[in-house]
Amino acid sequence: MRAIFGIFPLLVVPVALYNLLAVMAGGPATTTNELGQIVASDSAPLQAVLNETFFSLPMISGVKWVLTQGDAILLLSIVFLFLEILKSTSTGTSTIINHAISMMLFILCLIEFLLAPNFATSTFFILMSMTLLDVLAGVVVTIVSARRDFGVDHG
Repeated sequence: MRAIFGIFPLLVVPVALYNLLAVMAGGPATTTNELGQIVASDSAPLQAVLNETFFSLPMISGVKWVLTQGDAILLLSIVFLFLEILKSTSTGTSTIINHAISMMLFILCLIEFLLAPNFATSTFFILMSMTLLDVLAGVVVTIVSARRDFGVDHG
């Protein structure tokens, strides 16, 4: 079980959650104008779902703090990104496989962002950026910790 945890990039979870929401939201949103012509929407159909309230809490100041569904996905992603960076400090074979799968996840996210209408949102762009940071930070942290483990001499 520990080997699977080491290989499996945790950012797959929020990306899969976003993909599930995108599939449930449907295809491109169309409306009809005053002339009865079909007009495509300028925003992603999923945007309305992402803007729905996930959690709200009344504050002492009298206003209500609202966490949207898109914000909740990003909050979960930040936690998983932190855990991924912690995992990248090891120098085993599973870490290298994890970086490769993380790179494939970033490429998949990039393709979805560029080609699919439901993925053209700020929430998904930030999530995709986190997958890129996971790849870059993971490789850098692994290289630095490997140099420290093997005692590379600079002389």
